[in-house]
Amino acid sequence: MKARLVRIGNSRGIRLPKPLIEQAGLGEEVELLVQEGAILIQSTAAPRTGWAEAARHLVHVEGGGLLDAPTPTKFDEAEWNW
Repeated sequence: MKARLVRIGNSRGIRLPKPLIEQAGLGEEVELLVQEGAILIQSTAAPRTGWAEAARHLVHVEGGGLLDAPTPTKFDEAEWNW
């Protein structure tokens, strides 16, 4: 998709189409980075945002517990000394 830079005071700006913003999950504030001659726009949301709520939802909806059965190891067979 091509876009045109427009003057905004002494700076330049670009208008991002709403569908593009929604697909990228961008909020009101973004992080700008330059990588290999390109400008990267990314969300400032912290990594793992929403994980706690998703975990609470899983416990509520599916009753919690492990997704897979535990895999025994040699440490399970020996007595641990702390």
